[in-house]
Formats: sequence, structure tokens, C-alpha cells
Amino acid sequence: MYPEKRPRLLLCTDMDRTVIPNGMQAEDTQARRRFRDFCSSPDVTLVYVTGRHRALVREAITEYALPEPDYVITDVGTRIYRVAGDRWYPLEHWENEIERDWNGRSHGELMQLLAPVGELLLQEDSKQNTHKLSYYLPLHCDHERVMAETERLLEAEGVEASLIWSIDEPENIGLLDVLPRNATKLHAIEFIYHELGYGLEEVLFAGDSGNDLPVLSSEVRSVLVANADKGVQEAAQRLAAEHGHADALYLAKERGLGMNGNYAAGVLQGVWHFLPAFRELLEERGGS
Repeated sequence: MYPEKRPRLLLCTDMDRTVIPNGMQAEDTQARRRFRDFCSSPDVTLVYVTGRHRALVREAITEYALPEPDYVITDVGTRIYRVAGDRWYPLEHWENEIERDWNGRSHGELMQLLAPVGELLLQEDSKQNTHKLSYYLPLHCDHERVMAETERLLEAEGVEASLIWSIDEPENIGLLDVLPRNATKLHAIEFIYHELGYGLEEVLFAGDSGNDLPVLSSEVRSVLVANADKGVQEAAQRLAAEHGHADALYLAKERGLGMNGNYAAGVLQGVWHFLPAFRELLEERGGS
């Protein structure tokens, strides 16, 4: 008789307004402690998936007392690091894989190519990298028209790109990231779970915003935290249904596991919903 295989989980989660309680809604007082306790299990591999760059990820982990990750997908999917204590090791074969999409064009060349799109305001140098060209786009602009114009200019030069639109709620401004087509959060998550040998049924994603929609509407089982904008909730449900993956999306609730479903509480609700094998662990580490 072979011993029963231990359950394991590759928990991939966005940071801002998902496990970082920096939105308008209230955080449950138990949420982050229970999240830290849950992630301390050796059966849980934690991956942060964020638009932040490396320095801002480290800053957030310290400021908000978040659990240390095993891997970090930064800059909206354009970089992946393995984390071992204070050392971060980039997965260079990921960057080699995505750079082909830009058809040999450099970051600077794409910036010049998009210069005619007057509404696009270049973000700070710290928010750029080799495979991430990031702009601000004021909310009063027609972002769909601007994105269509941007895409037309890129396609004319044979550049295969993903355009990721989101809103920085605290700053009240739109964000537009131009990435290699295969450098989205979804493709990065798919790359890492294949790389580490996880099955799809062992993976869970948690998010809250527009740039999470490709994952939220995919076959990757996902939870949308309760503090997510209503428009994102509606879009996620519609897109998941259109793609045939409605059962892979869970919307956290105002009550569940004795918490309000906002931020990390919603992430844990998603674990409970999709992964019954981890319910006992959630109960064990949910006490005071």
C-alpha cells in the first residue's frame, strides 16, 4: 500500500488591494495573520504576482508584514524571481522566451514608435524595464480609442504586444503597460507552474483588478477578492463565462471563514472553496 500523496498548493496572488489592504474597504482584523500562518505550511508555495518592481515588493513585504514568498512575478509578468532568503534569482529563460515578441525592437525604439499617441504619459524610470513600457493615461481620456491606436502602430511594425489597462485608485489615474504578448500575468503563471511541475488542479490565483482579468477568466482556478471594483467583478464573470471557465472563478463573499472577504480574507476563502484538502489546515491556523 503506497502512502497517500500530500496535497500541495501553488498559491499565486496579486499584491496591491489583494493581500495588501491599501484599497478603500476595511480589512478584517484576522486576515493577514491567518494568511501568514497558512502560507507558513511547507505544503504551500507562495508566489506574488504584481505590477510592482522588485524594490517595491520588498518594501511592501516589510511594511505590511506579509509572508516571504518562494517566487515573485514582477512588473506585470515581465520578470520572474526565485527567492531564497535575501537572494533573488531571476529566471533568465523566461526573459529569453518573451523577448521574441517585440520583433527585435528595444524599449527605447518602442517608446519612439508610440510618441505620436499624445495622451500617453511615460511613467518614471523605476517603473520601466527591458520588457515593460509603462504609461499613465488620464481617466478622462477614451482609453479604448488610445489602446486601439497604440495597437495599430505596434502591429504595423510587426511587434506582438499585450496592452494591459488598469486604474491606480489611490492616485486616480489610468495605467497602460505595453508588454510582449506572452509576458502577461497569465503566461507567467502558466510558465512557473509547468516549470515547477504542478498540475492545474494544484494552482490557485487571487486578484482584484483589471490587469488580473486574463487570469481570472482563464482555466486557472481564481478568486476575486470581495473588495474588487464592481466593474471588474462583472467583467471577470462575463469573460470567464465567454471562455467556458465560469466554474474556475470564485467571488469572495462578505462573510466566509468568519471574515469579511476583503484582501487576504478573500484569498483564504478561495482556498477553502477550491481546495477541500486544505480546509483542515485553514481551521487549524484560524484560531486566535
